[in-house]
Amino acid sequence: MSQQADALASAHQTLFSKGLEMRNKVVGKAYVDKALAAGSSDYARPMQEYVTEACWGSIWGRPGLELKTRSLLNLAMLCALNRSTELGVHTRGALSNGASEVEIRETILQAACYCGMPAGVEGFKVTERVINEWKAEHGITGPVLGNSKKAGHETPVADVDVGERMNLENV
Repeated sequence: MSQQADALASAHQTLFSKGLEMRNKVVGKAYVDKALAAGSSDYARPMQEYVTEACWGSIWGRPGLELKTRSLLNLAMLCALNRSTELGVHTRGALSNGASEVEIRETILQAACYCGMPAGVEGFKVTERVINEWKAEHGITGPVLGNSKKAGHETPVADVDVGERMNLENV
């Protein structure tokens, strides 16, 4: 192998290793192991390598945005694209990265406003299911507060009074 080819292979390996570490951190080792095993054929392996290097090694590893912010951005984009499977995976990642239930809900509401109600309704179904599963797995009975205090909120983000908005008697 030439020096240039060796350098390129080394760069790919560095990005893959960095990406694998980040991918495991965000979506969990069990999910990553399953995805890599499912994509281990000669045909599918290049896609798993590309996802791990480009998305997880290059983009997720960049400075400039906290992991929670990257997770919430992914939720909005996956909702807009109506990619339910990936939305579920990244909802778990957002929770692991410190996103609160309210932050996830508000992200999906924001996406629904711009990408359409059918995608938003599906986004709500997926995120609510995953949040409830995550809460059961972690023994949480109330809302998931995430790290909202770390983000500068003295108290968890509160919702507006839906009951008042839904009172149509005075309309």
